[in-house]
Amino acid sequence: MTCHTIVHVFLLFHVISLSSGSLVKLNNGGYQDIVIAIHPGIPENPQIIEKLQNMLKEASSYLFSATKNRLYIQSTKILIPITWKKNNYLKTRTETYDKADVIIAQPHLKNGNDPYTLQYGQCGEKGIYIHLTPDFLIDDKLLSVYGPRGRVFVHEWAHLRWGVFDEYNLESPFYIANSGEIEATRCPVQLKGVYIKEQCTGTRCVCQRDQETGMYEDGCVFIPDKNIASKQSIMYLQAVPAVSEFCDGQTHNTEAPNLQNRMCNYRSTWDVIMNSSDLKSTPSVTNTNIPEPAITLHQVSDRVVTLVSDVSGSMSQSQRDFRLVQAAEVFIMQIVEEGSYVGLVEFHSSPTIISNLVQIFSDVQRQQLKKLLVRKASGGTNICAGLRKGFEVNKGTKDKSTYGTEIILLSDGEDGNFPTACYNDIINSGAIIHVIALGADAAAALEKIATETGGLRFFATDSFDANGLIDAFASIPSATGDINKQTIQLESSVSTVTSRNCINGSVFIDSTVGNDTFFLVTWQNAIPTINLQDPKGKVYTTADFVSDTATKSSRLQIPGTAENGPWHYSLCNGLSSSQAIGITVTSKAADANVPPVVVNAHMNQDTINYPNPIVVYASVSQGLLAVINVKVTAIIEAVNGVSETLELLDNGAGPDIAKNDGIYSKYFTSFSVNGRYNLKVRVESGKVKGRLVPHRNRALYVPGYVEDGVVTMNPTRPVIDEEQLVVDTFSRTASGGSFVISNIPAQLPADIYKPEKITDLEAMILNESVILSWTATGDELDQGTATSYDLRMSNNPKDLRDNFDGSIQVNISSIFPQEAGNRETFSFVPENVVIENGTILFFALVAIDKAAKRSDVSNIAQAALVIPPPPPPTSQPTNESSDSVDITTITLIVCASVIIICIIISITTCIVSCQRKKKNPELRV
Repeated sequence: MTCHTIVHVFLLFHVISLSSGSLVKLNNGGYQDIVIAIHPGIPENPQIIEKLQNMLKEASSYLFSATKNRLYIQSTKILIPITWKKNNYLKTRTETYDKADVIIAQPHLKNGNDPYTLQYGQCGEKGIYIHLTPDFLIDDKLLSVYGPRGRVFVHEWAHLRWGVFDEYNLESPFYIANSGEIEATRCPVQLKGVYIKEQCTGTRCVCQRDQETGMYEDGCVFIPDKNIASKQSIMYLQAVPAVSEFCDGQTHNTEAPNLQNRMCNYRSTWDVIMNSSDLKSTPSVTNTNIPEPAITLHQVSDRVVTLVSDVSGSMSQSQRDFRLVQAAEVFIMQIVEEGSYVGLVEFHSSPTIISNLVQIFSDVQRQQLKKLLVRKASGGTNICAGLRKGFEVNKGTKDKSTYGTEIILLSDGEDGNFPTACYNDIINSGAIIHVIALGADAAAALEKIATETGGLRFFATDSFDANGLIDAFASIPSATGDINKQTIQLESSVSTVTSRNCINGSVFIDSTVGNDTFFLVTWQNAIPTINLQDPKGKVYTTADFVSDTATKSSRLQIPGTAENGPWHYSLCNGLSSSQAIGITVTSKAADANVPPVVVNAHMNQDTINYPNPIVVYASVSQGLLAVINVKVTAIIEAVNGVSETLELLDNGAGPDIAKNDGIYSKYFTSFSVNGRYNLKVRVESGKVKGRLVPHRNRALYVPGYVEDGVVTMNPTRPVIDEEQLVVDTFSRTASGGSFVISNIPAQLPADIYKPEKITDLEAMILNESVILSWTATGDELDQGTATSYDLRMSNNPKDLRDNFDGSIQVNISSIFPQEAGNRETFSFVPENVVIENGTILFFALVAIDKAAKRSDVSNIAQAALVIPPPPPPTSQPTNESSDSVDITTITLIVCASVIIICIIISITTCIVSCQRKKKNPELRV
């Protein structure tokens, strides 16, 4: 390959890496091909489609107005699940549930119907998807809680498409303004409303200030005035009729402690949106007549997938042909779902159909296909020929179409004609092509084809002590969204075991999985001694496993539902020499009504030009709820087999945008060689059990409104039982696919990166001291240890933002920075500042590394001492009404006395009368 070609390919990769899994295109202001997918677990309901159509029409005009006559919704595809009856819907092409821009799914727990956007990235980076519930679409009672559905969609679209954040903060709903007044966290600050206790009666509704913090007491909420005239802001309160714009530079509230300020360096949402590629490429128009969105309905079909495998001569290197058979067997025996159609194609210089489509009903069809997997390696490499033959096999269904079918393409060789010779065939097929690049010389354009067809991309090295190939095949389940039918990988590891030694470990099978559980042991040269013990003490040995010397694998399927708890294994090498021994454990959901815990991993970019850093992300969730308090480890393997291990954190520091949101992240900067890398993550819950939390970036649940002076409250948000939020001990592994790094120099320079910006600085005043805390950043981004800190303070936050170096410096030399990720604390008594009631100070921090590189200025933290006056005594009457109160009191006392005396006289008379009757019987009636 010429240098010019290499440069062209990498430039092409750089272009396509900017797009996410989304298929959305922007054409002259119109968003085309927005994909909305309905989860297969939702019962068929025509109302959902009707409400979606109405929402999109409303959203389009609202979006056009909000972007000042620039953007609107031109076309949308709604994916109907296969579980709904057929109704002449169009067939899907490369649109799938897991690549949808919007998903419609029930929440795992009945914790409300908050629309939210799964958002990983930094300010201005696109989100992953929008989640709406069926009740949000159908239940009109929720309109008062969230506002009109079209407006809510635009709020979430701003998260998804432009990477802006909410202007409220559920964790910090109030703050002390620079004026000393308590304000609700909102934008703009001019929005009027009242502060009341959400659950209260009578006069107790008035919010009181906490005597220790000076803030409003717990349970207080801000109730907005529905008659406000302000048009801003959509990222705070789109539910109010007058709101139709985003906060801009004139109205943005820089004091509010919200995520928009923290993540976007105090820029307004409109400023971020205006700097997006969407707005930059689309001028405002004078013609305000926009067409209604074109909405088409497409239905998912049965899964059709063909394995198109390279068997050229180079596949004999490093036993690639053997490892291909081993990994393909895992896909056929354990991964592909029942009801799927599977075909097999091989290619070298020419292609061969090994099997036409076979529908999987039982183990019989799996065994039938498995027997056809045979080691072969000869001839050249013709990828296009293999793909065309794969398309031919995929046409073996009733409709003779390749639309929506899948190809798993594995190749280890170069092909100068690929993809040019078959590019049109690939695009016109409407098929999804997943690619697996094996070894260092696989065709450079494989990833391009995966990206353009909505497929997944993987890379496996030739290392025997890595499980990349098996992990790749295990990570290609059906994309229908029916997680209960998909295989979950619990464990995947390989180690080189020396002579007469063993590898020991444990796999946790939690209550959410256990059906169709497989333990697969692979080896390099000879069957190891296997010892597996379930949580109740039952032992399985080598004799219980079904071993295959052709694929060098031993498989055990646990009948029924596997026991919950730790399964301990010991794999011993009885040879006189070392060999690689691996274990892979997979399982499926134990209960159709309880979704399993899953992990999804990826990089923020698929293609990176050195020295741009990249971020590793892992999302851990159960049924669309985030899982926190777990240990997440990323293993990144380069093309030369060298691997790097990173612990990903969910601490709200470094690249992690929010603490405890189930998104774990870390920068990766240990570049070693140019070329492909693969990503794998391992998740384990430790001594502290995992916990479920709702995702952030969700539409505001409005507690109520003030209208014409009358407060009307909405129903309170549903409360979740704490026990339902605890997650069992579990373990998971998953492949995060592959990425490509280029332009790494032969000699790497030292100290490339400055310390990462600190984004979670907090401050408080206690007695006469200021106490600051933050998460330590690194020497290079979030890696290593910084050398020192530069702390500044001011009475005005604007001074710290605009003139950090000119602000008052605080002596912080006593602090020796800790390793990145640790919590730092510093306290001091300010000089020349009298700490008294009403004192408000602002602080910002910069980290400095050993090369004197300085981080960006941190977020600005406020320390305020606001002691509210004691509440007036309720028992003390005012002077004006003292006379009337005294007269009333005296009158009541006199009346009460008369009544008591009368009662005493009556009782006495009765007693005397009764005694007389007892003495004179003749008087008895």
